[in-house]
Amino acid sequence: MDLKLLRGFNQLKKAVFLDRDGVLNRTFFRDGKERAPQTLEQFEFLPGTLEALQKLKCLDYFTVVVTNQPDVARGWQKKEVVIAMNQKVLSELPIDDLKVCFHDQKDQCLCRKPNPGMLIEAATQWNIDIAGSFMVGDRLSDIEAGHRAGCQSILIGPGDDFKTAHPPNYRAQSLLQAVEWIEKNGPLFTIPRQKFSP
Repeated sequence: MDLKLLRGFNQLKKAVFLDRDGVLNRTFFRDGKERAPQTLEQFEFLPGTLEALQKLKCLDYFTVVVTNQPDVARGWQKKEVVIAMNQKVLSELPIDDLKVCFHDQKDQCLCRKPNPGMLIEAATQWNIDIAGSFMVGDRLSDIEAGHRAGCQSILIGPGDDFKTAHPPNYRAQSLLQAVEWIEKNGPLFTIPRQKFSP
């Protein structure tokens, strides 16, 4: 391979894309369903979150949170509260970027997972080798988004009833366990895809 071309590939970042609620912070059950915290006071990081993310940084992974927040569109949550929660994530955890989709499913936007829009946006913005990256989430729509973008995926916990034909590459019980798997199985070198499927 041409050495100049090889140097170009080496400039690409490997990344871990992370869902927020249920992966970084606690969720709450309301009306029989798992929900995001409603107030900043309720927003609490899960045990081991900081340790897991510090480990990712030691492994030289770029970290990007990609989170659906449809409660804003539904009128159940104030946008400024979500922004305050996201600021807490960025200020207290070693996260490099955070993408958020405020749309509901009926809006049919490209950024709402299972669509890969947020991952593709971050990959383009930050020169990320998406084929050498991982998506970590607690819902099967996260796993589907990772598949559509072209990266490996890890499901934390049992998942949900979202229908997908693409199982995760690994199932973990916590973010720390997911990071340990990434450390053992992360690709050393990959050639990134040139096109992303919508």
